[in-house]
Amino acid sequence: MFTIAIDGPSGSGKSTAAKMVARQLGAGYLDTGAMYRAVAVGCMNAGIDHEDEEGIAAYCHNMELEISTDPDHESVRLGGVDVTQAIRAPEVSAWVSAVSTNPACRVELVRRQQAIIAGGDFVAEGRDITTVVAPEAKVRVLLTADPQARMDRRGAELAGAVDEAGLRDQVLRRDRDDSTLVNFTTASTGVVTIDSTFLTPAEVVGRILLLAKRAGLDVD
Repeated sequence: MFTIAIDGPSGSGKSTAAKMVARQLGAGYLDTGAMYRAVAVGCMNAGIDHEDEEGIAAYCHNMELEISTDPDHESVRLGGVDVTQAIRAPEVSAWVSAVSTNPACRVELVRRQQAIIAGGDFVAEGRDITTVVAPEAKVRVLLTADPQARMDRRGAELAGAVDEAGLRDQVLRRDRDDSTLVNFTTASTGVVTIDSTFLTPAEVVGRILLLAKRAGLDVD
């Protein structure tokens, strides 16, 4: 079994790259960010205030979460309820930092993430995969891009659903908040940095697959 760990800020292209690599290698795909967003949705639905750290942590610890690991099929369920679309709503993006900066919640989600990737071959992406979730991964990558490129990409994904201020909040403010607990801007020892600013998704994937081949993985 192997794990490929990909970290990076919002809009760096890590989700696209991770899915493509997982397909190429026939591996599972884990979007850890979707798990944090699911907690945010659950807390919002339960009426928990975003400043209630204990309430958020308690919800996170007790929630029934199911997440698909198929790179071709996104599915997130809370207590049997489909929240796949709900987790991508702009208001969730504004709320999710209350989850991602909650230390107790991070501990619980890391535990769940490690349990998932222990079950097979995985490409996992997020903020702390290379350093906390899977520090022994076969391949560890920090995927970066300059701020304007990241905002342009996220803006294209949202197709005008948020204005410039909202886009800046989703990309730059969230990165700033999350960086108080996790370093995903500077590569740790053994982590390879790939700057995707001027690379196509296929070029990014090519570089990751080359690293996988050098690590001894079977890459066609």
